[in-house]
Amino acid sequence: AYDGTEYRGFQRQPHGRTVEDALFGALSELGIGFEGGAPAGYAAAGRTDAGVSARAQTVAFETPEWLTPRALNGELPEPIRAWAAADVPDAFHATHDAERRTYRYFLNTDGDDSAAGAAAETLSGRHDFHNFTPDSSGTVRDLSVSIRREGAFFVVDCRAGGFARELVRRLVSAIEAVSGGDRPSEFLRRALSSDSLSGSQGIPPAAPEPLVLLDVEYPGVEFAVDARALESAEAVFGRRHRQRLAGARVAGELCPDDPSG
Repeated sequence: AYDGTEYRGFQRQPHGRTVEDALFGALSELGIGFEGGAPAGYAAAGRTDAGVSARAQTVAFETPEWLTPRALNGELPEPIRAWAAADVPDAFHATHDAERRTYRYFLNTDGDDSAAGAAAETLSGRHDFHNFTPDSSGTVRDLSVSIRREGAFFVVDCRAGGFARELVRRLVSAIEAVSGGDRPSEFLRRALSSDSLSGSQGIPPAAPEPLVLLDVEYPGVEFAVDARALESAEAVFGRRHRQRLAGARVAGELCPDDPSG
């Protein structure tokens, strides 16, 4: 699990600090050998964009038995916490063997609930999402999109075997536009058609910070939760939650009072 707001995404890149940089740094400190720049047999469940967080990002690599989640946490920076592990066959691949991934987005909006629900239903199923991603291939996906209201938020869950780049964030952007009345409901049908949308008709990605990689499913793999590592994760993210709540209150106090009121 990691708070991605401080990182330039999960995967290493030439510029900016990433979650993978921190992970590899911790493994190096623990004496884990590297082959070609990564631990032997290394693969990750997926790449999250800059600012995106995760609760169940999954990585696999050859490791000694003593390397438990709690041992790894001893070298990881605080925003990143390991909390469970599993033994898998040598042929296991964290990317290709994932059967389903679930992303959750917290959309702060006063949009219409019925319109949002109808939009989620329209976007669910097997479609060519070429208007919802900058990718030029791998755009046909079978998605399940569900939405529910929790106070000021729509909680949007997207489930699929895999996702094209920015797909979830652009789905959320489209739902927000339709539920808020900025786009007609027919717009979604056009976006899912073979027409290419660009310019003012294009669908921009929603902000990355409210997005979480919630779960990754592997058939037949049983993860064992490390109780002490879980306690560490709960303490770290609980503290960050309280800090964010305080920050939100401060931001609210900065709004000038209406002198006429």
